[in-house]
Amino acid sequence: MISRPWYNNPMEEGFPFDIQKPWGGFRQFTKDAPTTVKLITVKPNEILSLQSHKKRSEFWRVVSGSGFFEVNGLGTEVKAGDEMEVSLGAKHRMAGGQDGMEVLEISFGEFDEEDIVRYEDKY
Repeated sequence: MISRPWYNNPMEEGFPFDIQKPWGGFRQFTKDAPTTVKLITVKPNEILSLQSHKKRSEFWRVVSGSGFFEVNGLGTEVKAGDEMEVSLGAKHRMAGGQDGMEVLEISFGEFDEEDIVRYEDKY
């Protein structure tokens, strides 16, 4: 057995788990171990809130489908295989295209849902 003092066994803490949202949802696999990993599903033509974080940066990779990423006011159409880095404090959001999309999100830093600052939110 390899000793990994930084690793929290996510299965012992109730991981993975699913959260449903009006725009789609996500499956979270880890939290602060040392990253937080989620698979985000965005429904067709739905959009997440324009937001920023005080305690974490993010890495996004489109796993399937297509859509739109916005970071600091710059919009980019994306498809499977495309990647984006979202720096700490950057305003960002994503939207699903005609068929929706799945995005792997890896967060670096302290994951805290209370650190979200929302600027626009459809819901």
